[in-house]
Amino acid sequence: MAEKEVKLMKGNEVIAHAAIRYGCDGYFGYPITPQSEVMETLMELKPWETTGMVVLQAESEVSSINMVYGGASTGKRVMTSSSSPGVSLMAEGLSYLAGAELPCLVINCQRGGPGLGTIQPSQGDYFQACKGSGHGDFHLIVLAPNSVQEMHDHVALGFDLAFKYRNPAMILADGAIGQMMEKVVLAPQRPRKTQEEIVAECGSWAAMGKPADRERNVATSLELQSEKMEIINKRMQEKYRALEENEVRYEAIECDDADYVIVAFGSSARICSATVEMAREQGLKVGLLRPITLYPFPTKPIAELASRGVKGFLSAELNAGQMVEDVRLAVNGKAPVEHYGRQGGMIFNPEEVLTALKEKLINK
Repeated sequence: MAEKEVKLMKGNEVIAHAAIRYGCDGYFGYPITPQSEVMETLMELKPWETTGMVVLQAESEVSSINMVYGGASTGKRVMTSSSSPGVSLMAEGLSYLAGAELPCLVINCQRGGPGLGTIQPSQGDYFQACKGSGHGDFHLIVLAPNSVQEMHDHVALGFDLAFKYRNPAMILADGAIGQMMEKVVLAPQRPRKTQEEIVAECGSWAAMGKPADRERNVATSLELQSEKMEIINKRMQEKYRALEENEVRYEAIECDDADYVIVAFGSSARICSATVEMAREQGLKVGLLRPITLYPFPTKPIAELASRGVKGFLSAELNAGQMVEDVRLAVNGKAPVEHYGRQGGMIFNPEEVLTALKEKLINK
C-alpha cells in the first residue's frame, strides 16, 4: 500500500490540490480576498501541463460563472471560487445552472458584509447559499467544512453529489478556514475522465455533439410554455426531496445526554467544541450539533433532540442570526431557541459562547 501524502497547507491552497487530484477538468475564477490563493495555487501547480486541466482567470465573476455553465453543459468537472461579494455577482448564473440542471462546484470563502464589508471571516452568506442564491425555486447543495482536511474532502464530495443529482454544489467556508494552516492527508491523483467515459455517464443530457441515434441535447433553463416549466419545477422539487431524505450529513458531539445543545457550523463549530468541553467541566450537560450539509439541513436530528427533551438550543453563528431560523423550524416550538453571534469579521471565543448560553437559556 502506498504511503499517504501528508502536507501542511492553507485551506484555500488545499482546494487547488484536491481539485487537481480529483480529476477536475477546468477552473474559471477571479481574484478576491480572502480566497485568492485558490487560483494562485492552481497557477503555481500548472495542472494543464500534467493533467490537461484548464485554469483561467476570467474578466469578472459574472464571466467565470458563465464559463462554468459552458463547461458543465458538456459534462466536464468544472468549478469556480470566490468570496461573498463575488458570489453575489454569480447569482444569476447559479440560477441558470440550477435551472438547466448542470453539475458544478462553487467555493465561497466568506468575508464580512454587507457590501464590500471587510476581508475578515464571516458566516453572513448562509441565507445567500441556502435560501436565495438566485431567482426562482431552487437549491444549491451546500457543504460546510470546519477544517483544512474537510476543505480537501469536500471537493470530491461536492463534485460527486453535484453529478449524482445534476445540481450545482457549494463549499461554504470562511476566511478563517481558508487562511488557517493544518496538516492534511491528500487524496491520490486520479485521471480526468475520458471523453468516452463522459459520454457514457452524461450522454443523456450533456451537449457534446449529436449522434444520429438520439435527439439533440440542449443545455438551457428557458422554457416559454408555463405548463412545461411547471413540470420541470416539479421534477426539481422531487430531486430536492431526495437530497433531504438521503444526503443529510452532520456531527453530534456529547448530544446523547445533553440538556442544552449548541448548533454551529464551520469555524464556529470548532470554537463551540471547546465551549462544550468547558461546560462539561462545570457540570453542565451541553452538546454540539454541527451541520455538515447546510442544504440539505439536518432538520430531523435536531427535531429528535427537541422531542427527547433538550431544554434549549443556541445557534452560534458569525452573523446577525440566519441559521437560527432553520433551527427554530426544526425544533418547532418544543424548546426555546436563541442566537448568539458576532458580525463584521469579529470572531467569538468559547468563553463568550458559554456566557451567552448561560444568560440566554440556562439561567433564564
